[in-house]
Amino acid sequence: MIFTLAIGLTLALVLGILAQKLSLSPLVGYLAAGIIAAQPWWGLHVDEQMVEEFSHIGVVLLLFGVGLQFHFKDLLAVQKVAVPGAGVCIPLMAVGGMLMFRCFGMGEHGWLQGLMYGLCICVSSTVVLTRVLSDNKVFQTPAGHTALGWLVVEDIFTIILLVLLPAVFSGESLGMALLFMALKLAALIVVVALIGGKLIGKVLTLVSRSASGELFTLAVLVCALGIAVLSAYVFNASMEFGAFLSGMVVGQSKFANRAASDALPMRDAFAVLFFVSVGLGFNISGLVTYWPLALGTLLLCLLLKPIVAYLMTRLMGKPMRLALLVGGSLSQIGEFSFILATLIAGTYKMLPAEAANVITGVAIVSIVLNAALYRFVPKSADALEKRGIGLSAPEETDAVPPVTEARDRIIIIGFGPTGELIYNTLKPFDLDMVVIEMNIDTVNRLTAAGIPALHGDARSRTMLQAAGCEKAKGLIISAPAAPAQQITQAARALNPDVHVMVHTTYIRNVKTITQEGAQAVYSGEAEVAFAMTSHVLRALGATEEQVQQTRHQARRRFFGELKAEIGRVPEKI
Repeated sequence: MIFTLAIGLTLALVLGILAQKLSLSPLVGYLAAGIIAAQPWWGLHVDEQMVEEFSHIGVVLLLFGVGLQFHFKDLLAVQKVAVPGAGVCIPLMAVGGMLMFRCFGMGEHGWLQGLMYGLCICVSSTVVLTRVLSDNKVFQTPAGHTALGWLVVEDIFTIILLVLLPAVFSGESLGMALLFMALKLAALIVVVALIGGKLIGKVLTLVSRSASGELFTLAVLVCALGIAVLSAYVFNASMEFGAFLSGMVVGQSKFANRAASDALPMRDAFAVLFFVSVGLGFNISGLVTYWPLALGTLLLCLLLKPIVAYLMTRLMGKPMRLALLVGGSLSQIGEFSFILATLIAGTYKMLPAEAANVITGVAIVSIVLNAALYRFVPKSADALEKRGIGLSAPEETDAVPPVTEARDRIIIIGFGPTGELIYNTLKPFDLDMVVIEMNIDTVNRLTAAGIPALHGDARSRTMLQAAGCEKAKGLIISAPAAPAQQITQAARALNPDVHVMVHTTYIRNVKTITQEGAQAVYSGEAEVAFAMTSHVLRALGATEEQVQQTRHQARRRFFGELKAEIGRVPEKI
């Protein structure tokens, strides 16, 4: 066991670092580590079964972590896109896979076997999607929530399929199997959400009072693994689905942040073993023999599914950027494809072993390509939007009064906690303020309260024009996650005299935003550092003059290189 873990993790570490140096996702290195570990070079046998078991723990813990960050309200918010989108995409992929199976290399088998093959390739990998979205800083965005909601629908479909397969091949009643499955899933959700929610909260509260970090870590692991096992062996659902539900429950509690940061130290290591196990099961000779089927299946994953996902997302009225990011994230297959292929080929003998190997090979290639190419999807969206393609049009512009000489127009982009505080602080002054916000619920709330607000993307010149940017005195980008560089560029093109103020999280963004013409850039990292050092100096007895002088000198030293590079420093950093 120790030999297997040492070989697998060491190769994953080395090749993961190498992949990152080559500007690829570390997932590529992990998959390569599995392929190399499977070779007979090591003198001792690498236990593939053990690696697979450990990787299953990693998948469970990873989906528990996903559930921590994905609240039930997020699922409800995307269900209008995820349910019909997945409902159309799944049958199209299944039919496409069936036709590929019959036309390229395995036509001697029947249509039922072809359908089984198609069902194996119609579900994307939650593990891969989560990692790719996180690596590209897209996970905590509307696109990330929509993609994950889509995957939840696909996972539920897989659970239904796993329940129906025994009924189909044993001659049981499909109606009764569906009824029992629905009742068990409903019971699982009720148990986890209601009973489990109260019990988990009490257990974590009790353990947290012990002031033992080890006990708290153990308690969270028990919650994750315990509900996963309950889901599989009592309710006949997947362990992954149960872990996801338990993560959502813990995520609603006051322990969400501590559980996410402190209680899952082994999660990433076990998750790495999932990708290593995928590489271990790969047999390249079988893939070469049936290369037409493999190539056709790969094209279905890389082209058909993303295109259908893009079109369905657009049909649901979502912007082009969100549709591109969702479609690009779904262009791969993973763990549920392996589970289905193993079950159908091994237990029910409804697929040849060669077909299962093709699915493994396509999964590896699709994961590698998805991880390597997804970083170009946001860049492509940016390039299209710079040409005015795919930007949201303003809605309800009548709610925004025209700019007058009586009051200065200030545009606030983003009405989160920072934007709301800015608005309330400036409210006593005689200013004409307009809000641009992407959340339609927030816009409706502001409009009902009599606050001029527009729903749309502030990168659009049409949107900025509707907000009165051409005659505005100031533009405040309050949301740190907003695309400040593009918004500043568009605003300055409309009104070179507008005073642009930007809130950004990272110091590294100050240079690019300043180059676009922002007069004031507030970096969260810098402001926190300066505020904390000022507090230390006051605590040590320094005068206010000394504090301000030291702070000013620190600013000049820290940002001196910026002035040398671009010729000026923003007024505030």
